Amino acid sequence: MLPDLRIIDANANRAREGLRFLEDHARFEINDADLARTFKTLRHDLTSAVAAMLSAANADTTALLASRDTPGDVGTTTKTRAEQSRETLIDAINAAAGRAAEALRVLQELAKVRSAADAAATFERSRYTLYDAHKRLVLALARPARQWRLCLLLTESLCKRPWLDVARAALDGGVDAIQLREKSLTDSDLLARALTLRDECSRRGAALIINDRVDIAILARADAVHLGQTDLSIAHARALAGPRMLIGISTHDLHEARAALDARADYLGVGAMFATTTKPRETSGPAYLRDLLAIAPATPHLAIGGITLANLPQLIAVGCKGIAVSSTICSAESPGQAAAHLRQLLA
Repeated sequence: MLPDLRIIDANANRAREGLRFLEDHARFEINDADLARTFKTLRHDLTSAVAAMLSAANADTTALLASRDTPGDVGTTTKTRAEQSRETLIDAINAAAGRAAEALRVLQELAKVRSAADAAATFERSRYTLYDAHKRLVLALARPARQWRLCLLLTESLCKRPWLDVARAALDGGVDAIQLREKSLTDSDLLARALTLRDECSRRGAALIINDRVDIAILARADAVHLGQTDLSIAHARALAGPRMLIGISTHDLHEARAALDARADYLGVGAMFATTTKPRETSGPAYLRDLLAIAPATPHLAIGGITLANLPQLIAVGCKGIAVSSTICSAESPGQAAAHLRQLLA
């Protein structure tokens, strides 16, 4: 029996257990099929590389199992306090990834000793893949779901007062997110306006959302970008924006909502709730919001479309947690007071 079979067995188990823990969280916690597939492939590559390493040493998995001596393993009784508790899920993820990476390195070195060059290369490649997959998983888990209560869809043409005055008054009145929605500005002017709003929102602890333009959202360090059904896909926007930026998308029925959830949208625009002059589209009505919350009650959402103080109670009655409004605040004589009244109803 090879003297290092117990080391190979222990580290193969250690790596496999860590990878399974990571795979399950990619699969069930964030529903990321590609990331879950990455961890699954790592597990399968591990099994194949261990078998190749054993074959190079004229051993097999039966000899590996025969070498196992759990009762006689002195390491089973050696524990540190840190091993016995994890304060957060991220801590557990980091620990699992660390164990798996360390085990892969041990196996890589043993494969070199046993002249199993292909297996050593597989273990090395797997470590690098794991480093990147670990980062992706942690950043996805660390991106907090945001349920804004009152979002201002800021459009200058609808404002009775200068747009910046409207934004400031709305923030003071209780708006916790501003979505910059300007279709006709030049790129340079749009970016300048986004940067100005970034400062205003940051000072008040509110979020900045950029409509449609992922590039402007990135340059303005926005909290989120909001997409329409004909804009970039969520996957393409994520590839550009990275894992930390929130991505929302407008939906008009349950079919679009399910597709957005499957694509891992961070929040959904839901509407139009009522008739509106800014979006000449057939309304979905409060019934759509009710049906959405029935199948996905924890989904962050912003109901949108023709929402006023008069009809907001209809949305609250079906469980609405957040709204996005434009004219109701932008066109008000007192934008701050309009925002405060809406926020009071939502509270």
